[in-house]
Order: sequence, then structure tokens, then C-alpha cells
Amino acid sequence: MDDDLKPASAPRERPTLKTIAFMTGLGITTVSRALKDAPDIGADTKERVRMVARQVGYQPNRAGVRLRTGKTNVIALVLSIDEEIMGFSSQIIFGISEVLSGTPYHVVVTPHAHSKDPMLPVQYILETGSADGVIISRTEPDDPRVRLLAERKMPFATHGRTACGIAHPYHDYDNEAFAREAVERLARRGRKRIALLAPPEKLTYYRHTRDGFIHGLRAHGLNEVPLAINIDASLEEVKHAVQQMMRAADAPDAIISSASSTTIAINAGIEAAGMKVGTDVDLVSKQSVPILNWIVPDLIAATEDFREAGRELASAVIASIEGVSAEKLQSISRPVWSSEA
Repeated sequence: MDDDLKPASAPRERPTLKTIAFMTGLGITTVSRALKDAPDIGADTKERVRMVARQVGYQPNRAGVRLRTGKTNVIALVLSIDEEIMGFSSQIIFGISEVLSGTPYHVVVTPHAHSKDPMLPVQYILETGSADGVIISRTEPDDPRVRLLAERKMPFATHGRTACGIAHPYHDYDNEAFAREAVERLARRGRKRIALLAPPEKLTYYRHTRDGFIHGLRAHGLNEVPLAINIDASLEEVKHAVQQMMRAADAPDAIISSASSTTIAINAGIEAAGMKVGTDVDLVSKQSVPILNWIVPDLIAATEDFREAGRELASAVIASIEGVSAEKLQSISRPVWSSEA
């Protein structure tokens, strides 16, 4: 038969609870309750049902779930498309997914850009009822998204703290400890003049970072060399600014970077000025995965585990959905320094 005359293959039907029931020999109600982890269903039965569900690619019909329960089983991750490139987005999603894999929930990424109104994605989620819980990042001291989510009683968790007087779930990194301990390490190496590539001033962790940095400088009698840009600058802008700074008469002998992606640009600027990290200048940076020392062998590095952050945030938002008080859903991780630091 001519290929053009062959009948089109029938579209593959979406697996349903009925499909799993047929394949396991169980009733549809039993299958449904097993997938919901009902306590009256045996562990062996649950595992058999879940195995078949994975094999056939079963996914619950969200429209049907929402009609029956009023829930979407969706956790919305509001993620900036401009987030730093060295691991934040992928690692935090991995961490969230690890926690959600054992629950009915799925993560849906809602992207936005730094240059746009950060309220827009949150307002969209609230207006459409497209999620049961929300995770946001890049928090500000008086964050309007936090106020709106709290007012609308939408369960949420934030990557970063606020200072707006509203108790809410969060996971944060101790940026104050990172900056203070970075200065201490540089002081032990005999460095005297230190520059800080900081977060944007509008974000909460800018103040945490600056407080730790200034505390470290004062404790060791060191001086700051001002750097007029922040980690939201383009990599080319960071490289150019560092190159100019390192060629000046009052160049620093150490630099602290608040983001791993900008650290690559800092190193490029140092090299463009004819200098070398570890000899002419020391460089300290956070990193989410241990690869910066492959690129800059003499770098002083502290790990910020974004996968852990994802796990903590997912657990917090689910617990918030279940009614756990916000004060019990707040965590802070400390810097983990490489053995050479």
C-alpha cells in the first residue's frame, strides 16, 4: 500500500485510573486511594499501583482534580529568567522535585524578568487559582509579594528573609556569616584592602552581606575598596569594572563575590589587568556546585547548597498548605568552606 494511503495510527490514549485498575486487577477506588497514600491501603499494594502508574506514564487530570477537591496539586516556583547561571535554577528545581516526588504535588515554573514588575506573576497565580502554594525568591525587606500572598492566605515560602513584620515560611543562606568569615580568611592571608561585589541594594540579603562585611573589616582593621556595580550587572560590565579597578593606584588586594557566575567575570577582569588570583589578589566566592576551583584553582570558596534550599522550600510550602504555623517553617543554612579555605 502506498505510504500516503496508509491509515493514520490512532492517537495513544491517556492512561487513567481505569488503566491502572485493569493492569493490577484492583478496583478503581483502591487504585485512587493507593495513589493518595491512604492509610488503610497496604504498602505492597501502594507500591504495585505506583509502579504500574510510572510504567504507563499516568498523570492525574488536573482539571478533574480541581473540580473534585478545589486543589490543583501544583506548587508554583516564581523564578527569574535572569537568575545567575552557575546552578541556581537547576539546583533549586532539583531540590523541590526531590520532595514533591513522594507527594501529589508537581512544580510549575512561572518565569519573570528583573526588569518587569515582580508582582505580576504572583497576581496571575492568585487571579487564576493555578497553584495551591507559591515559592518566591529575591526577597526585599518590605516585599509587596509577601504582603499580598499573606493577605490572600495563599500558602507560600520564600528563598530569603524579609523585614516587614509578617511571619512566613522561608529558607535563607547566612550571607552575614559568609561575608564576615570571608574577611576573616583574607585577614589571615595578610590582605588589607578588600572589595565586595554585593547583591542589589533593594534585596534583603544585601544588608546581611554588607553587615557581615563591615563587621569583618572593623574586627581586623581592614579597608574597603568601593566597587560601584552589583551582581545584577552583566558579566561584561563586571569584567570591565574589575579590570579598571585593578589598574588603579589604590587597587584592592582581595575581592569577595556574592555570586558564582560573576566570579568568572571578576577573574577575567583580574587577568585582563595583568594580575593573577592567589598571587596579586585573593578572590573569595560562593558557589552552588564545586566547579569554580577547576576554573580558578586558587579561589577561596564557600558552598551555598541550592538543592538543599529547594528541599527546604518545598517541605515548608507543603507544610504551610497543611496548616503548620509559619514560625516552625523557617530555616537558615550556614556557609560550608572548602578544606583549603
